Amino acid sequence: MRLPDPVENPDFYDHLVAKRLLAWVIDLIVTLGLMLVVLIGTAFLAIFIFPLVWSAIAIAYRTVMLTRYGATLGMMVASVQLRQLNGRAPSREIALTHSILYALSMVFVLPQIGSVAMMMLTPYRQGLNDWILGTTIINKYMED
Repeated sequence: MRLPDPVENPDFYDHLVAKRLLAWVIDLIVTLGLMLVVLIGTAFLAIFIFPLVWSAIAIAYRTVMLTRYGATLGMMVASVQLRQLNGRAPSREIALTHSILYALSMVFVLPQIGSVAMMMLTPYRQGLNDWILGTTIINKYMED
């Protein structure tokens, strides 16, 4: 199985930047909610290492969701899914690496700017971490 060609099937890649933004906002809300649960559960002691705990929660959330469903909750709402360039759903290793690279890229501005530029310019609408891993986001769900 291979991904649909962006020239022959552009509908799989239309409007992905906006959909990825929507998914990002929803996933931000989800991870903030999970962080609030952890803060309450730790009697607010986790506030002292807030960035580390939030990063761990975000990486775990994305890894579990991408491994199980090929999409986070935000991606499901936006009707997009992560796929490897061979068309397959991401493996656990790819999902974990994707989540870690994404978290690292969020720390720095330049990789984010480069990633958004790549989403607009590459045929498969890949961000920087997608390009590194050989993955992409598509509009429609594909059968494995």
